[in-house]
Amino acid sequence: MNVDRLWAPWRIGYLRKLKDKRCIFCALPKQKNDKKNSILERRRSCFSILNIYPYNNGHVMVAPYKHISDIDALNEKDLLELLSLMKDTKKKIKKALKPDGFNIGLNIGKAGGAGFDGHIHIHIVPRWFGDTNFMTSVSETKVISQSLESLYNKLKRC
Repeated sequence: MNVDRLWAPWRIGYLRKLKDKRCIFCALPKQKNDKKNSILERRRSCFSILNIYPYNNGHVMVAPYKHISDIDALNEKDLLELLSLMKDTKKKIKKALKPDGFNIGLNIGKAGGAGFDGHIHIHIVPRWFGDTNFMTSVSETKVISQSLESLYNKLKRC
């Protein structure tokens, strides 16, 4: 069987930090320092946050405030708000960065690929044709063309 793989060796810093057992989706919103914590938007039951170990420039996550491990645990009102924020965040990314496409998804449980398996979150990853280049292939280095601060400011304006 021939299996394609998405290699993301630049995320090793993230993987090493997983030893810190605190849940970022619970801890960061409580700090009320949105810019420092890269929180883009808050709603009644959920928020959006930049991924500081992104797969691509503009990688944003949307999460409920409730510490739940499966989307089944959300009531209908909170689920609709989560999906509405996901949709609005995607629109902002599209306006600000003009990607060619998106990957949007949930990783549920460790076997499903969730790094934070105790707190459900949606990944919104903008994609461009050719966004995997030679640097990733030959030197295990991902080139991100924009700083997190610059990206944060740009998305906040949309």
